[in-house]
Amino acid sequence: MSDLKEDLAALRIEREPETRPASPWIKWLIVLAVLAGAGYGGWRYMGRERPLIVEVATVSERAAGTQAGVLDAAGYVTARRRATVSSKITGKVVEVNVDEGMAVREGQVLARLDDQSARASLALTQAQAQSARSGVQENRVRLAEAKVTLGRLTALLKEGFVGQAEVDTAKAQVDSAAARIAALEEQVAVADRQVDLARTDLDNTVIRAPFSGVAISKDAQPGEMVSPVSAGGGFTRTGICTIVDMRSLEIEVDVNENYIGRVKPGQRVSATLDAYPEWQIPAAVITTVPTADRQKATVLVRIGFDALDPRILPDMGVKVRFLREPGADESRATAPVALVPKTAVVTDNGQSYVFVVTGETVERRAVRTGGADGDRLEVLAGVRAGERVVVSPPATLGAGQQISVRQ
Repeated sequence: MSDLKEDLAALRIEREPETRPASPWIKWLIVLAVLAGAGYGGWRYMGRERPLIVEVATVSERAAGTQAGVLDAAGYVTARRRATVSSKITGKVVEVNVDEGMAVREGQVLARLDDQSARASLALTQAQAQSARSGVQENRVRLAEAKVTLGRLTALLKEGFVGQAEVDTAKAQVDSAAARIAALEEQVAVADRQVDLARTDLDNTVIRAPFSGVAISKDAQPGEMVSPVSAGGGFTRTGICTIVDMRSLEIEVDVNENYIGRVKPGQRVSATLDAYPEWQIPAAVITTVPTADRQKATVLVRIGFDALDPRILPDMGVKVRFLREPGADESRATAPVALVPKTAVVTDNGQSYVFVVTGETVERRAVRTGGADGDRLEVLAGVRAGERVVVSPPATLGAGQQISVRQ
């Protein structure tokens, strides 16, 4: 009987205890609590202090003994004496004696043209001149003979053996011979001028260097035609080579007309070639060209090197810094000077300060400024080289405020 009870107990199904359904108002309380938490979190997020996005620059340093600049500009090395050498006549090149990079002397033969026609013309004019001289000599002999005849007839006229008409005829022959000689002498002079012209044409077949310099290009080859004017289309050259006088190298830069007042003749300049960025070349302003380019709003400034160097080549790119004239106080030039952009310095009630970046915040720091150095200011105290300062700080920027550097 007990076994039967145990079997029946094993067949019994266990049921979970029944739970009462939650009331609707409890569910609404839970939803409201979730919404309230989300709203509070959003309010805290929107109301938090956001970093101010700013632009920064690193404080640079001007080396000790370096003079401050008032303006920076870029330009090119140019040659005041530069010529593309051509011929005075049209002809075929038969010889070229110059190559790129070759040094040439004034008067040196650079090329020769075909001179056969010029030589033939010279020989013809010389023959014509000689023929004219022979005619003069022949007529001088005839004049002498006519004078002798006139003398004889004049003597016979006194004795009554000839008439006056014969004497007059003899005198006319003398005058005619003299006139013929004068005309032939004029022809000799014309023939001599033609000889000179033909000799000049022959000399023009030899092309010489107009001045000493260096050939930077070779533009013609033997067998090509050259002409002083563009004739014959692309088959005729207008030059043999281009020569540059390396002693005439200088710098030409375009300066914005708004800053041309900072440039004066004789002003010291520091030039840096793009090819040698570490090489500071001393120079000085030669002159300011007295005209402006209305399209670019610039004025051309010529700058001369203190000393030339073989590394300086025509058409090289160059950057120049117009230096400030030295003043009475030269003590600042004996020590390094910190430089910051002009837009980084804020002046309030006569006090200048900058915002220095410290981690993710900024520090307002008072500074003592000096003179201008191009688009930068000298800072004599307050910041050190390598520190970062805010450029064009917003009006809302304050000390200790979080920032984000604009990339």
